[in-house]
Amino acid sequence: MGYPFRNKTISFLTFIVLLLIPSNGMAGKAELSDIIVTNTRDDVLLYFNAKKFFNKDVKEAILNGVSTKLTFFVSLYRVRNFWPDENLADLEIHHTIKYDSLKSEFTIIRGEYDSPIVVRSFVEAQKIMETVEDLAVIPLKELSRGSRYQIRLKAELADGSLPFYLRYILFFISWNIETDWHTSDFIY
Repeated sequence: MGYPFRNKTISFLTFIVLLLIPSNGMAGKAELSDIIVTNTRDDVLLYFNAKKFFNKDVKEAILNGVSTKLTFFVSLYRVRNFWPDENLADLEIHHTIKYDSLKSEFTIIRGEYDSPIVVRSFVEAQKIMETVEDLAVIPLKELSRGSRYQIRLKAELADGSLPFYLRYILFFISWNIETDWHTSDFIY
């Protein structure tokens, strides 16, 4: 005579273990790195890199002609003791990539610049998509000398970036990749 409870327990534990094993397409968590806050004579500038956004599924979708958007969220706060922090700036920057299979080239449009960039290598396109340089966050004249400030940033690649008709047709392609919020403090 078997033990039906034991078989159900083993099946349940096997199911839980399979859920906890990451798939090949999602190896590693997306992250932001190399965050630098600096300034010119006129503006506060931000530099950073995003990593691990282009897994196997995203790369495959891009190579099949799906336009993909990586969104960066940047907020600047004046840190105040005994009061809520004051929000001084909110930026939303979009980097979009589109592959043209007839020309074998990638077109990248970065929201902080006017002109698109065209490259032939996926590795080069990925590097351009994941890099933010010279992002003017706020004019220095809007900051008070001696005050503490905090920049908060996050990046997101959502399946909502697919056009509606493609989401309906390509229902099996789904990704929501995002970083945690990162902060960088500075005193002006």
